[in-house]
Amino acid sequence: MNKKNLKMRSVGSEYMEQYNALLRYVFQVTDEELSSIGWQEKEIIRAKFPTMEKADVIGWFDGDNLISQCAVYPMQVRIFGQQYAMGGLTGVGTYPEYTNMGLMHKLLEQALKNMRKRGQYICYLYPYSIPYYRRKGWEIISDKISYEIKDYQLPKNHQVRGDVRRVKTEDEELKRAYERFAERTHGTIIRDELAWNEYWLWDPDDIMAAIYYNEDGEPDGYVIYWIANEVFHIKDMIFINEDARAGLWNFVAAHFSMINQVEGDTYTDEPLAFLLEDASIKETISPYYMGRIVDFPAFISSYPFKPDSEEREWEFELTDPIMECNQGSFRLTISRDGHGIAERISKPCFGRISIQTMTTMLMGYKRPDYLARIGRIKATDDVLDMLEDAIEQQTPFISDYF
Repeated sequence: MNKKNLKMRSVGSEYMEQYNALLRYVFQVTDEELSSIGWQEKEIIRAKFPTMEKADVIGWFDGDNLISQCAVYPMQVRIFGQQYAMGGLTGVGTYPEYTNMGLMHKLLEQALKNMRKRGQYICYLYPYSIPYYRRKGWEIISDKISYEIKDYQLPKNHQVRGDVRRVKTEDEELKRAYERFAERTHGTIIRDELAWNEYWLWDPDDIMAAIYYNEDGEPDGYVIYWIANEVFHIKDMIFINEDARAGLWNFVAAHFSMINQVEGDTYTDEPLAFLLEDASIKETISPYYMGRIVDFPAFISSYPFKPDSEEREWEFELTDPIMECNQGSFRLTISRDGHGIAERISKPCFGRISIQTMTTMLMGYKRPDYLARIGRIKATDDVLDMLEDAIEQQTPFISDYF
C-alpha cells in the first residue's frame, strides 16, 4: 500500500454512508444493538445528516474511498461562568489495514488547527482510548458515577415547595430547565439543536421526562428516565437547589410499587450515597470526558481567575505533542481582577507543565498541589499556593454524549 496515493481532504455530505460505515466497523456496532433501541441504518444516517452538515469533517481517502476520519462539532461550553466556543471531537476512526501510518495524528493536527482558526480554544471528546488521547494532548476532565439503589433504599418522601410534572422529551420546558442549570454549572455544554440531537440519539423509544417546578412555576431541574423489567433507569437528573433534588427523588420513589431497583448515572464528583438514609448502595466511578486546550494564550485571555489583592506571575515551560502555539516558555500574568495574559518568553524556566496537565488543572478536575505531588507540575511552593488560590474549586459537569 503506497501512502503517497492517500489524500487528506474535507468529507462532504455525499460521503455520509461511508462515514457511517467506517464508524460501525471501528466501533463494532451490530445490527442487534441498533435494533434494540429501534434504529435502522438509514435512520441513523438521516438523524446524523443535519448534525454532520454543521460539522468540520476531515478524512483520508484512498481514491474515492474514505479510510480514516474525524469530525468536530461547533459547540459552546461554560467554564467558571465564562462562555467558550468548543470543538467537540467525534467520529474518530481508521480502517485496520491503514493503521500505524500516522494518518490519525495528521488528522488530529489538522482538526486542532481548524479549531484554532475558528476560535474554538477548548476541545472535548469522549475517549475510546484514554492512553491514546493522552499522548495527543488530551486529559480527563470529568467523571461519571453509576449507581444501583434497591427499592427499599429509596429516600422517604420529603416535603418540598414545588411539584413535579411529567412532560414529553421534546418539550421546550425541558430545554429551559437545562438552560437554567447550565447557567449555574461549570463545564456544561450549552445545548443548541445540534447538541440536543446528539443527546437523544441513542436512547430507547420509550424514554420519558419529568420536570420539577418551584413555587413560582420555574423549572429547577428534571429527571430523564425509562422503566424496563422492574428497573427505573435514570439517564440524567439535574437540579439547581436542594428542593428540586428532593422533589425529583420523591417522584422516583413514588414508583416504589412498580420497580425493584433504580439504576442511573450522575456526572458530579459527589457520590449519591451520602445523601441517602441507607447509604449502602452500589456506586461505580469512571472517567467520562477528556478535554484539551487548543491555543493556550488565547484560552487564558478569557479565563476567569479568582481576584486577589495583588498581581500574580508564573514563568514555565509548556509542552504539547501537536500544537506549536503551545510549545515553549511562557509568562502567565494574572491581574488583581483575575484577568490572565500568557506571553511567550525566550528564556529557560524552572517551571514545567504539559498541555494535558494544564487543561485538567484549569478545568478544575485536579488541583495544583495534587498534580505537583504526582510529578505532573514542576513549580515552587509559592507558585503552587498562588495557583491554588487563583483557580476556582469546582469540577466539570458533562452529561452529554457525542
